[in-house]
Amino acid sequence: MKTDTSPMREQDSVAAYLVEAALHRLRDNPERMHQVLTRSGIDATMLKAPDALLPAAAVSRFWQVMAAELDDEFFGFDSHGLPGGSFALICRGLIHEPNLGKALQRCLQYLALFIRDIRGTLEVRSGQAVIGLDTQLPESTPRGAAEKIFLGIVLGLMCWLVGRRVPLNRSSFSSAARPGEATPRHWGPLVEYDAGRTEVAFDANHLKLPVIQDTAALSAFLRSCPRWLVVRFRNDASTASRILRTLRNLPSDEWPTLGAIARSEGISEQVLRRKLIKEGFTFQEIKHEARRALVFSLMRDPCLSISEIAALAGFQEPSALHRIFRRWTGESPGQFRSRLSLPKLER
Repeated sequence: MKTDTSPMREQDSVAAYLVEAALHRLRDNPERMHQVLTRSGIDATMLKAPDALLPAAAVSRFWQVMAAELDDEFFGFDSHGLPGGSFALICRGLIHEPNLGKALQRCLQYLALFIRDIRGTLEVRSGQAVIGLDTQLPESTPRGAAEKIFLGIVLGLMCWLVGRRVPLNRSSFSSAARPGEATPRHWGPLVEYDAGRTEVAFDANHLKLPVIQDTAALSAFLRSCPRWLVVRFRNDASTASRILRTLRNLPSDEWPTLGAIARSEGISEQVLRRKLIKEGFTFQEIKHEARRALVFSLMRDPCLSISEIAALAGFQEPSALHRIFRRWTGESPGQFRSRLSLPKLER
């Protein structure tokens, strides 16, 4: 699989405040700002509500129009900026890296050559690959939006390089949550605000994934990259996505086996396994992602004890849930619940 050529869906959307924040360099020139929005097909009144959403296709157009207007592919958030053509130059260097870990390290190094006020780092902690940001922005710059757009560039590029979605385990933002803001699912099942540092974390095993893109794929990517950066990698028609949806819609004790899924699709288990491998997944990885989402959902129910959550999520004993939860988050289920102001039901 080289790339995802599926068009944006009508329901794909992006928080409007990110567009509003990206316009900060044009605040003193309302006419110029109006022209940018008009060319992007965005109604300025849609930027006012705190929880407003914009069609992803319009935000993709805005990305191109605004970058050209400022000759800055980072929208003037940084004191130095990302001049036009810099992103393409970075991409050309990354497709020659052997795996995601090497490519991510190189990506952050390349970005640091241009962007001076936000520096990204990559480290591995307790089995988690952690991308952290060290940010030194002026107070007048919308820090939260700048960091999310910076991460959007890195994560969107990361998913494209390996040709698959890399799910996040957690995201922490140094800024406060905006009133009424709905956190998109692509930031993972655990999202925190007012943290000491902005970080995102995912399973470190993904760092071993090979970079599968080449020069031909890069040309197609650069023609449509705002779509990739605005909407995380997705392929809803893929076999892996369909299986994940099936599991998430069922209790864990009713999850079908790979053989049962193969029979329902009229193919052999071997053929189904090969299709998943071609997409970069194993059935075990899909079950792991579905189980993780279920655990975080159940953790927010104060009526359930940790033992009950472990049973509902398909763990044979609560200690197994404790071990894997600490690997996901760096803390115990009880500590996580304490921070949510939920009662600790540890029975």
